[in-house]
Amino acid sequence: MRRTTYYFIPLVFLLLNLPVRACLWDRDTLQQERMRFPSALELITGHFLRHSPAFYRWRVEDRSKKIAEGSDDLGLYDDLAVAHDKLGNHDQAIEVILQKEERSPGLYETAANLGTFYIHSGRFEAGLEQIDRAIKINPDAHFGRERYQKLLVEYLLSCQIDGQLSLPLDESPRNGFEPSGFATFILEANNIDLQDPDAVSKEVAAALQGVLGMMRFGKHDSPVLLEATADLILASGYPTDGKRLAVRAFLKASYETETESEKYRELAKSAISSQTSSRSGTKQLELETLENTFQQELKLATAWFQDLELKEREWINRGANPEDEFDQQYATPPHAGLIPPGDQRPLRWTWILVLLAPLAVIAGWWIKSRLR
Repeated sequence: MRRTTYYFIPLVFLLLNLPVRACLWDRDTLQQERMRFPSALELITGHFLRHSPAFYRWRVEDRSKKIAEGSDDLGLYDDLAVAHDKLGNHDQAIEVILQKEERSPGLYETAANLGTFYIHSGRFEAGLEQIDRAIKINPDAHFGRERYQKLLVEYLLSCQIDGQLSLPLDESPRNGFEPSGFATFILEANNIDLQDPDAVSKEVAAALQGVLGMMRFGKHDSPVLLEATADLILASGYPTDGKRLAVRAFLKASYETETESEKYRELAKSAISSQTSSRSGTKQLELETLENTFQQELKLATAWFQDLELKEREWINRGANPEDEFDQQYATPPHAGLIPPGDQRPLRWTWILVLLAPLAVIAGWWIKSRLR
């Protein structure tokens, strides 16, 4: 055996894929911006730390009372407005945040939240105006996420026909070999040379981080965000695991729509068309096979979140502060355990292999010496 062979063996084990990790602004955002985004799979399934409707109803009551008592804490307005928005009361969210703007004009958080509330209420042009204002005040906040929120809204406007949106935003097949949908839009908007893979990869990665952030702090089961996530994953140059995540995003979008459900399933089928059932096999991976796995992941995520909801309701019913209880219960993010075989490998295995690499080198040297 040649000398290079012995040193190549440990490198093969080390070249492994790491997990994919993944714009409202309130108390929770400030805490969780400091942590890495949850994985794309966690966001697609909803298996990540978030609050229940019962919690947001409690927060509406709590923050309304404190504001009425004359508190000078402007963050209470952000908390109250975001709680209204999370409950689907977009007009009330806008009303509250405008009260904050009147008290203290020109704050970044106010503009960012107001823009998001307008967008959620379907007033895209008004939302863009506020997002532009937020970017001018603080272009680097939220890791620059507003820039991609702005691009996403511009993409939605470009997809409208007679002022109406239809889903999917882009019905063209996703073969995974060239950018599609939202990925194409951002690359063209930023004048990225498609022949420059490094530039494409960098821009798509930044956009993906932005969209995953919108899912985390906004509405994770939005078909629009799920479609944008799938488009960006497919354009990221990921190997098999990326495409399978994209398929999951399209499937989840199909579950969140009615008349458009079959169209999203067709996109999922096109994205999986080049996938085999194993790394070394040639048999086509069927959508139904992957979907069965995905359904199990969704059941696990649903059960986990239902347990969280029960905890929050119990805290509220016994008069405890659910914010304090939540912070104590979930001091660190949960390990979701949602890493399907062949899709993503846990980080811990990479470190184990790093530690074993020197032993592999020694073993290679020993084998060589025995063969002399």
